Amino acid sequence: MTHKNLFPIFAALLILALASLACQAIPATKTVTPPGPTVTKIVPRPTVEQRPTVQAPNITADQPYQITGTFTYTNEIITEYYVENAVALVDMYAFVKRDKKWVVPLSSQTLGFLSIDEKNKIGTYSLQLPEVPTGQFVDVDNNPSVDTGVQVFAVSYWPNLSGDPYSDGDDKSHGWPNYLASIKTDSDKQDEVVGGKLVIWSPDDKQQFPTSFGTDKKLFTADDPIAAIPAGYSVVDLDKTPFEFTRPAKPEMTLYEPNDAAIKDYSKDSYTEAFDKMVAFLKTEYAFNGIKNKEPDWDKINTDIRPRVVTAEQNKDATAFYDAIQDFVYAFKDGHTGIGGGELAQKAFQTNYIGSLGFNVRVLDDGKIIVKYVLPNGPAEAAGMKPGAVITQIDGKPIRQVLDGEPLFFGLQSSPVGTDFAKAIMLSRTTRDGQATVTFTNPGEKEQSVKLKAFAEQSEVDNLLSELGYNQSSSLVPVELQTLKVGEESIGYIKINTNSDDLNLLIRLFERGLKAFQEQKVAGIIIDLRNNGGGAPLGLAGFLTDQEIAIGQLQYYNSNTKKFEAQGEPETFTPNQNQYHFDKMAVLVGLNCASACEIEAYGFSKVPNMMVVGQYPTGGIEAEVSRGQFKLPEDLTLQFPTGREVLPDGSLFLEGVGVQPTIKVPVNATTVLSTEDVVLQAAKDAILGK
Repeated sequence: MTHKNLFPIFAALLILALASLACQAIPATKTVTPPGPTVTKIVPRPTVEQRPTVQAPNITADQPYQITGTFTYTNEIITEYYVENAVALVDMYAFVKRDKKWVVPLSSQTLGFLSIDEKNKIGTYSLQLPEVPTGQFVDVDNNPSVDTGVQVFAVSYWPNLSGDPYSDGDDKSHGWPNYLASIKTDSDKQDEVVGGKLVIWSPDDKQQFPTSFGTDKKLFTADDPIAAIPAGYSVVDLDKTPFEFTRPAKPEMTLYEPNDAAIKDYSKDSYTEAFDKMVAFLKTEYAFNGIKNKEPDWDKINTDIRPRVVTAEQNKDATAFYDAIQDFVYAFKDGHTGIGGGELAQKAFQTNYIGSLGFNVRVLDDGKIIVKYVLPNGPAEAAGMKPGAVITQIDGKPIRQVLDGEPLFFGLQSSPVGTDFAKAIMLSRTTRDGQATVTFTNPGEKEQSVKLKAFAEQSEVDNLLSELGYNQSSSLVPVELQTLKVGEESIGYIKINTNSDDLNLLIRLFERGLKAFQEQKVAGIIIDLRNNGGGAPLGLAGFLTDQEIAIGQLQYYNSNTKKFEAQGEPETFTPNQNQYHFDKMAVLVGLNCASACEIEAYGFSKVPNMMVVGQYPTGGIEAEVSRGQFKLPEDLTLQFPTGREVLPDGSLFLEGVGVQPTIKVPVNATTVLSTEDVVLQAAKDAILGK
C-alpha cells in the first residue's frame, strides 16, 4: 500500500455497486486501499546518483512535445476517493535499479491535464513535455564505459492525496507505476515491466538504449541488445520486437488498467460457465486458501452447490441461481466475502425475513442472551416481554443452539464475537407468517413460554442495518469535529465516519481538528472509529507520533510459483511532517470498524499513551479485495479477498481478531439497556482520570 500514483498497485478496489460492509442481502465490503495514496508514507532518501548538468540538445521538430491519450477503467474507486486528478511524467529510475523504495523526486515531476468521463469510465489526458526534463540520468547501455545515460519515463495516473498536486511532503511516491500507466507490469514477477510504452530523453546522440527484453525477458539487464538513439525525446514501444523507437510530435499513449485489477465480468456467460470460472479462480487465488478454518471445502462446493447451479440454468430459474450462489458465499468464513443480489436479494429478504417476532436481542459477556428492545405494538410486547428479559429457549431448543443455526443474511463475519453479534440481530426475524415459542424471564419475574406469531415489519430493518453498520452517518463530511465540555474541562472529539470518501478532505479535516484542539489546550482527544466501514487506510496516526509503525505484509497467490508470496514492501505508517501532542488520547473501536478502519485503529493503538476503548474489538475483517470482484448473470456482484496481510511470523494480521480494547466496557444488562453512549462516557472518564 503506497502513496500518490499507485506504487505498487492499490491494495484494494471496490466498485460503487458494492456497499460499505461485506454482506449478502446488500452488497459487499469496502475495504479499500485505493490506487494511490494509501498506507505507506515515505521518509525522503538521498538520490543514488547525482544528476549531471546538461544543456538542451539541438531541438528539431521531429520529436515529441505533447503526449495525449485515453484509458478505460472498470473500478470506480479513482473517482470515489480523489477529486484532484492529473497525469504525470514519472521517472522510471526506480525500475531500472529495481529499487521500490526510491522516492520520485519533486523536481522531476511534470503534470498534465486529465478529464474523466465517469458515466462511460473513460479518461482523456494531455501532457506537455518540458524542453529539458529533470529526471534521474541512468546508463543503460551495458558497456564498461561510464556514460551520461538517459532519462526514462512512463506516463501515469497521478491523483492528489494531500498538500499540493505534486508528490511531496506527506504525499511522497516511490517505486514505479503499475496502475493506469503507459507501461504494463506483471504482479507475479514483482511488477516487472512487460510491455507498453516508455518516453526517453537523451542529452545527445551518443547514448544507447535496449532494443528488446533479451533472453531473460527482463528489461535493463545485462543481456539486453542495444542501439544508438537520437538526442531529445523518443517513444519506445515495448510491445514490438525489436522495440520500436518513434518521434511523433504528438504521440498517443494508452494508460492500462492491469488485468488482475479489472472486474471479472462473467455476466454474459451461462449460470454454470460463470460459476465454474469463478470457482476455478478462487480455488487458487482466494486469500485464505491453506489457512485452517478459513479455506472453504471445495469438494463440498462441487458436490452440493454446482448441481444446483446446473439445475437453475436448465430451469431458467433466476431465484434458484441466486439461492445457490448465496449458499456458495456461506461456505466462506471472512467478512470481506459478500454478494450483491439487487432485486433477487430483496426478494429473498421479503420471503425469509420480512416477519418479526417483535423483539431484538444481544449476547452478553457472560453468554446470556437478553432482549435489548421490544417493538411497540408487536407480538412480543402483547405477550408481556420486556427489555432485559433473558431468552433461554426457542421452540424448545437451547437459545445458544438456535443462535448458532442462524444464517448471516446481512453479511459474513470474520470473528466469533462478530458472528454472535450479527446472528443475534437476526434471531427474531422470520417469514411473514412465521411463529415460534419463546421461553424467557423478565427482570424480577418467573420464566414463561409464549407463542409469538410474526407480523410483517419493515421499519425495524433500518434499526438492524444501523446496528450492523450499514446505515452510514448522515454527515456531509467524512470527519466531524466537536469540543466536548465536561465540567470545567474540554475534550477534543474527532469522529471519522468513513475512510471511503474524498481522501484529501478527510486528511485536512482530521489535521484541522488536531491543530484546533492543540491550540485550545484540551484535556485530551477522542478519536471515534466505531462506525467507520472502511475505505483507504491513511496512516493518520502519523500526526501523533514521530515513530514508524509497522503494519503487515501483503501476500498474493503467485501463478508462477503456485503459492502465496509477499508482494511489495512491508507496510508501515511513518511520521507526518506536522506533529501534534496531547497528554491523554483515546480511540473508540467496535465491530463496525472494519477493514481499512481497523488498520487505521491499529495505527492509533500504537501511538504512545493511546487508550483503546470499546465494548468490542474492531471487526477483525482484514484482507485485500482488488482482484476479487465479479459480475455474474442476473446482475449479481460478488467480492472475495485475494490478498492477505501477515505478520513477520506468518500469522494473519488482524483477520479474525481485530484491534482489542485496552479499556473494555462490559457488555452486560446495564450497558445494553442504557440510553447513553457508554463507550464515549468511558473514554471521557479515562481522559479526565475518573
